Amino acid sequence: GVTISIVLGLFFGGIAGYFGGFLDSVIQRMIEILRSLPELPLWMALSAALPVTWSPVWIYFGLTIILGLLDWPGLARAVRSKLLSLREEEYAKAAVLMGAKPGRVITRHLLPGFTSHIIASATLSVPSMILGETALSYLNLGLRRPAVSWGVLLNEAQNISVVTVYPWLMAPVLPIIIVVLAFNFLGDGLRDAADPYK
Repeated sequence: GVTISIVLGLFFGGIAGYFGGFLDSVIQRMIEILRSLPELPLWMALSAALPVTWSPVWIYFGLTIILGLLDWPGLARAVRSKLLSLREEEYAKAAVLMGAKPGRVITRHLLPGFTSHIIASATLSVPSMILGETALSYLNLGLRRPAVSWGVLLNEAQNISVVTVYPWLMAPVLPIIIVVLAFNFLGDGLRDAADPYK
């Protein structure tokens, strides 16, 4: 899901930031429409559309694609704003004057200038994917038994009377918190390590 999100974010953000004009306006309106939709109800509607006859593996891939297709606008907007400033730099103009095509200028000269931001966005997107899948499985709209995920395990803990008798059903909450915090710290650390201005 993160790979889908990063590829779409870099593609649309790169086009909007480098070319600007009409393409930029169209992509920005598309991003604004996607960001204005409430996230969880949209996840729920799309995951409910997945056929219940699919195997757990296909449901998992369907959820991954849904979460990846809805997570790219934030990265695309960040890439666009960075490319708008970087395309005015001397080395980018020199590459254009030497005859480099737009794709080469974007991938070889502009994108490496903010790799640290891309790495941080990738690692910070993993927790949102984990929480998205957990939420959908908890609401019985994602993975279902016999598949095992944290959301499926927490699904059994919905009834408070069951939790009072079997409190260990809440145990999956702890690994979720630990993994989400770990990926957030990893993203911050990678961003700081790869920051060229430090």
